Amino acid sequence: MRLGAQYAGGGRCRFTVWAPNLAKVEVKIVAPEELCYNMEKDRRGYWSFSADNILPGTLYYYRLDQERDRPDPASSSQPQGVHGPSQIIEHSSFDWGDKSWKGVHLHEMIMYELHVGTFTPEGTFDAVIPRLCDLKELGVNTIEVMPVAQFPGERNWGYDGTYPFAVQNSYGGPEGLKRLVNECHKEGISVILDVVYNHLGPEGNYLWDYGPYFTDKYRTPWGQAINFDDAYSNEVRNYFIENALQWFAHYHIDALRLDAIHGIADMSARPFLLELAERTEEFCANAGRKHYLIAESDLNDSRVIRKRDKGGDGLDAQWCDDFHHCIHTILTGESDGYYIDFGTMEHLARSLKEGFVYSGRYSEYRKRNQGNSSSDLPAEQFVVFSQNHDQIGNRMLGERLSGLLPFESLKLAAGIVLLSPFVPLFFMGEEYGEEAPFLYFISHSDHELVDAVRRGRKEEFKRFTWKAEPPDPQSADTFMRSKIQWEKRRSGRNRVLLNFYRELIALRTKVPALANLSKTKLNVQFSEEDKTLFMTRWKGESSVFITCNFSNVEVRKRWDAPEGSWKKILDSSDTVWEGPGAAMPDTLMPGPEITLTANSVVIFLREVNS
Repeated sequence: MRLGAQYAGGGRCRFTVWAPNLAKVEVKIVAPEELCYNMEKDRRGYWSFSADNILPGTLYYYRLDQERDRPDPASSSQPQGVHGPSQIIEHSSFDWGDKSWKGVHLHEMIMYELHVGTFTPEGTFDAVIPRLCDLKELGVNTIEVMPVAQFPGERNWGYDGTYPFAVQNSYGGPEGLKRLVNECHKEGISVILDVVYNHLGPEGNYLWDYGPYFTDKYRTPWGQAINFDDAYSNEVRNYFIENALQWFAHYHIDALRLDAIHGIADMSARPFLLELAERTEEFCANAGRKHYLIAESDLNDSRVIRKRDKGGDGLDAQWCDDFHHCIHTILTGESDGYYIDFGTMEHLARSLKEGFVYSGRYSEYRKRNQGNSSSDLPAEQFVVFSQNHDQIGNRMLGERLSGLLPFESLKLAAGIVLLSPFVPLFFMGEEYGEEAPFLYFISHSDHELVDAVRRGRKEEFKRFTWKAEPPDPQSADTFMRSKIQWEKRRSGRNRVLLNFYRELIALRTKVPALANLSKTKLNVQFSEEDKTLFMTRWKGESSVFITCNFSNVEVRKRWDAPEGSWKKILDSSDTVWEGPGAAMPDTLMPGPEITLTANSVVIFLREVNS
């Protein structure tokens, strides 16, 4: 069932909306002239109407039971915001230049997460385009765009969207997003779009007027749960599945990142996520290329990404928060909130070898056992990071690691992410040590809602020992402070760190042992006492030996490297990276004592003919 206003060309448009419990629904055209058309209802509760002489750009509402005018729940465009009329879009008119594009394979992705509003001074899709060449030069081949579904006002992370099919007007709307994706594909860059299927924002959310999109069976952190398993849930599921497919069909998006799927309450025998994966697979088969589904989940449930014939939902990959928490706690020493469950080298070693740290063990934070085993799942199904929008922005003051750690530790954090056997992701500005915070910001028009958000943020931070006053999320200054300072990447230590990231990405791409995402061709050893970790990775004749020192002091120890002669190819302590000076020899042989500089990462490549 195609939802919304489907423009067929030649002035002909078909309108379809689901409203099973209403007695009458009309299409109310408000511009360029005022007209009203009765719609017909089928047995499943879908209302439809086809009209002639309706052109792209036409503004309309649905009139419900002759008393309420509401925007289209499947609107493609809301040029006047969440309370204004919907707009008809001619998707087929865009001149795509990516007909031969097949996308970047998941195991090859170097992901770069960005927020359109704070990535540039202009805060638009078009303003992102000139920076693509810099990202490509860095080695990025995939950008992950935070949600762009229409939200209230002009400032928002995007998770308060209320029109899942519409593209944010202040960013540039549908045409702007298409231009960005088109230019990304020309540069060889895939595009992941963050979508939110666990809740809708409160302001401008008129789904209640249309039908049982929500259920009282469950509660979520955002209020009523979306109805994925109660009466009428078939059509609610269809609404979100159609949404996913439209991003692939109309916008050529390469992958979707599904936000917080642990907030999707669904006890059905055939879960929504499984149905979504099946429908996506069908779409890919017809389209002739692969589109990915990547989950965010704090359940540590391997069934999410396990193949359907093995009893899983069949999603392609998921974010691995455990990996982040390991790095963050070891480097910062923080143990507040959920960080209480992490902080040892054993945790990090386990995550490198398996993915999940908590795979059935007891969680002190949750006061129960957490997760199940991910040890048998391929490494390419895990996306890892030392920073992302959540882990920065959900701190009271939005501090990045650059504001929490010394320079040497920033290089070490980059090293453990990019040298891991998983798919790496980093957050905009991380690559050059951006110091601007990423704060939580909104621009709601409902004053009571604004006050509720302010109270909610303060309540959330009670789990931590932060004592400061949270910045006002409604303030425009909070938003402006979060914009990254792109010019910093051109000079000083920021440029050094940028070059370090570039070198790490180049090595990961060119060295077969690093490009091979495998848990089985991996050996990890660690010392809890001196906070050191040694990792060997290999593929065929290509082998690398990696040393990491997570302590703040130099460590001397005897540790036998694997057999052979090993040539040093990168040392974060080297003066070329503005380090204190390399202590490791250029060639490493098994047996002798070695010196690990504080907060350092060193890579050795085995010489094949040794």
